Amino acid sequence: MASPEKPIRILILGTGNMAQSHATAYQKCPGVEIVAGVDRRPDPLSEFCESFGIPRQFQDLEEAIGWGEFDAVSNVTPDAAHHPTTLMLLNAGKHVLCEKPLATNAADAHEMAALARKNNLVGMVNLSYRDVAVLQAAAGLVADGAIGALRHFEASYLQSWLAQPAWGDWRTESQWLWRLSTEHGSKGVLGDVGIHILDFATFAAGSPVSELSCRLKTFDKAKGNRIGEYPLDANDSFTLQAELANGALGTISATRFASGHLNDLRLRLYGDRGGLEVLFEKRKESLRICRDENLTEGRWEDVVAKPVPTVYERFVDAIRDREPPEPDFVHGARLQAALDAAEHSDAENGRFLKVE
Repeated sequence: MASPEKPIRILILGTGNMAQSHATAYQKCPGVEIVAGVDRRPDPLSEFCESFGIPRQFQDLEEAIGWGEFDAVSNVTPDAAHHPTTLMLLNAGKHVLCEKPLATNAADAHEMAALARKNNLVGMVNLSYRDVAVLQAAAGLVADGAIGALRHFEASYLQSWLAQPAWGDWRTESQWLWRLSTEHGSKGVLGDVGIHILDFATFAAGSPVSELSCRLKTFDKAKGNRIGEYPLDANDSFTLQAELANGALGTISATRFASGHLNDLRLRLYGDRGGLEVLFEKRKESLRICRDENLTEGRWEDVVAKPVPTVYERFVDAIRDREPPEPDFVHGARLQAALDAAEHSDAENGRFLKVE
């Protein structure tokens, strides 16, 4: 009889709202124990650990590393803290699942990827829409040649919380206001959800962005473009033209002014032998394909997609060497390079730039 596997011991770094999703997911994973939480704020830390029955609490990451009785970490800190804290953890020999974006610039993200590779550790990015089954199915169909050579694509991420209060009043609630202010760490809709739709498109297409042109737009939203301590200067919408390494050309966009859409992702992929349409709207998934004899009449057929493991399950499987770490830090760094190029392109009036 094979000996039972040792449990994977998880530490959760940062105990804000997203940390609750991490903890809930890990508690559903067989062979996983959440052994500690870390947060500089004592009250949220205590409430979080009590809520999830987490036995150890640390207000200092160095102290937690000195304790060391954990195998892997969910890094749920603010964006600017991802780089320094992840480097500390990788140097301590710990596997890391890091919230998106991997870092706030490509140089830092590449450093993180290089260190994970050097230390032979699992480094993964929490790109949560990889858990959408129809996206995984679409990527498989493209890879199998179901629509032939990819030629064109259209991708969009549509939110409307600046147009209507479905999620609360952004004019008065800090959890929304900070997203509109660069002084408070926001990179706007490009940094917040742009990374998701970039990943959505490039993962399904099976190819990274090689060149792009981008325009960002910040709309007037209040008198003097300020509400209290928040200058409202982060971008609200972006449009991006991209050429992929496989030669496909397409558009990627996102906005917070898409009236009628709460949190919807759309992707259309067109090859020389067929097309695919991927939708994730109102948390419902759909996938359609048009190919073969249906092409002449433009008739589309539904494709059924099987459920896929969550990123948390994939992280655990990667630690156990059952699955490759996907999406890994290398991919996260590649996405960050595209986001950096988009910002630089806008600063140069939309000039096409290579993604390094």
